[in-house]
Amino acid sequence: MNLHQFRFLQEAVRRNFNLTDAARALFTSQPGVSKAIIELEDELGVEIFSRHGKRIRKLTAPGEEVLRSVEVILREVNNLKRIGQNYAAQDSGQLTIAATHTQARYRLPQVIAEFRRRFPRVQVHLSQGSPEQVAAAVLEERADLALATESLAEHAGLVTLPCYEWQHLAVMPLEHPLGLLPDITLDDLARWPLVTYGSGFAGRRRIDQAFALHGLKPDIVLEAIDSDVLKTYVELDMGVGLIAEMAFNAERDTTLRARPLGHLFGHNLTRVAFKQGVYQRAFVFVLTELLAPRLSRRLIEPVLRGEADADFSI
Repeated sequence: MNLHQFRFLQEAVRRNFNLTDAARALFTSQPGVSKAIIELEDELGVEIFSRHGKRIRKLTAPGEEVLRSVEVILREVNNLKRIGQNYAAQDSGQLTIAATHTQARYRLPQVIAEFRRRFPRVQVHLSQGSPEQVAAAVLEERADLALATESLAEHAGLVTLPCYEWQHLAVMPLEHPLGLLPDITLDDLARWPLVTYGSGFAGRRRIDQAFALHGLKPDIVLEAIDSDVLKTYVELDMGVGLIAEMAFNAERDTTLRARPLGHLFGHNLTRVAFKQGVYQRAFVFVLTELLAPRLSRRLIEPVLRGEADADFSI
């Protein structure tokens, strides 16, 4: 029984039981992965996978229990490596952040710039993706932490902490009639073509829920994940933009007017997420405190150890 077998097993499950994909991800051969798994089954005396011919289809009942133990073992092996790195080279190494586009484009630049000033020997990797993709990056330990508004709290195995709140804005050309109204209502917005984020991004769920609750069907003529793209189409008078407030800068966006919409769509909560039980290096806590000053190491560490509740207000 060895760590290679454990890694092959874990990767086979991650790759939806495709041993060729698992072998490619681990830079080895498919027959080698298959042989290692069979040897592990022989040593344990149980079948880990159910098979159809030579193809594996799913985990057996004992296989599910084996996988849980394997994941604990591999997590603790990685924790040992992180502990060594933390004390051997406290101010150097690599930090990988997984974030959605809006967070990466508007929230993280100043935070990362300040972090790099404090830790010039730490190499920062920024991985962008959908909320599902950034959550998977942390769960699979390809990223140290994730930052997103949607979905993070729904993933088992993640510790998610409230980072900051924000609201949507309506953005429009300077002379647009909506900009002259004392208060914008959902009925007002429903009369105009709208451009906003795609499903699952940047609080879109709240927008859809608000319109549905009032029996309104908005005319969404364009969807994108990039706020700058949305603003470009607003400037072309394609529609009124519904964007995150962090994406609007009055000094830069001089051709547009913005109106807050928190009274219509409520406030969104961006969360930072870590994999439960994973040891974090000291500089990771510095980054979280730069994101939100109250997210100190003293507050986060007990939560990661399961000794405190992660559900606290910001």
